[in-house]
Amino acid sequence: MSSLKFYIVDVFAEAKYTGNQLAVFTNAANLSTEQMQQIAKEINYSETTFVTSTQTVSDGYNVKIFTPKQELPFAGHPTLGTAYILQKEIIKSSVKEILLNLKVGQIPVKILDQNGSGKYLWMQQQAPTFHQILDRHKIAEVLRIESDEIDDRFPIQAVSTGVLFIIVPLKTLESVKRIQVNRDKYFELINTIDAKCILVFCPETYKKESDLNVRVFCDYLGIPEDPATGSANGCLAGYLVQYSYFGKSEINLRVEQGYEINRPSLILLQAEQKGITIDVNVGGRVVMVARGEFV
Repeated sequence: MSSLKFYIVDVFAEAKYTGNQLAVFTNAANLSTEQMQQIAKEINYSETTFVTSTQTVSDGYNVKIFTPKQELPFAGHPTLGTAYILQKEIIKSSVKEILLNLKVGQIPVKILDQNGSGKYLWMQQQAPTFHQILDRHKIAEVLRIESDEIDDRFPIQAVSTGVLFIIVPLKTLESVKRIQVNRDKYFELINTIDAKCILVFCPETYKKESDLNVRVFCDYLGIPEDPATGSANGCLAGYLVQYSYFGKSEINLRVEQGYEINRPSLILLQAEQKGITIDVNVGGRVVMVARGEFV
């Protein structure tokens, strides 16, 4: 294996050393799937990406995404972070949109100035699909909270925009803070269903400018807790519209995540009911942290 150029970025970050870490390898065309998995395990971030075509294929760039344990068809912060590196280090010119060819399909990423506050990257996710509804008592056991801490006005449901997440509505920030996943109960649950990851949210927040607080747990993928999860928040956006959580069919939100593990993150959500589908867009900032070489 020849030397490999890589970059480290923080995604959904307002400053360095916040948000979700991502390693991006830009000359990975000759790597096998096994080699990519070994490198992702060595990096040990929640995800690592590999650009396997530095020339466009069907107008997009081929990208593969790995957790320390397995390849994923789609993930949010790797999509934004990889698009950022493609623009900065491969395209090297100002563009408004980059297409990524992922296992789940082609995902467009827009690079926009957000109300004069700097460049934000936005991805349009696949329309959400809604799956199994789960029992709140079982989920409460997994999260080590009381079942009445779950907001029973809304269902606990598996939702997907490419990857399934169990969406759990809680009432208070105090409940969110106290969660300690019972790993035995967690694996007992996910062994019986297709969804493997859990997103919990509540309307109380650390920052007054935020609309929701979120935590994401996915030990099945080698990620006990994720500091910022674009794919999960895309599922949440669809869920919020589907069940009129804010009493309307369109949302434009600031979501905080990662505070409990000292990686504060800001994720922007826009979603709107359009006919029988829901249009979902997830945005955030990307900050360059490091560049280097695997030898």
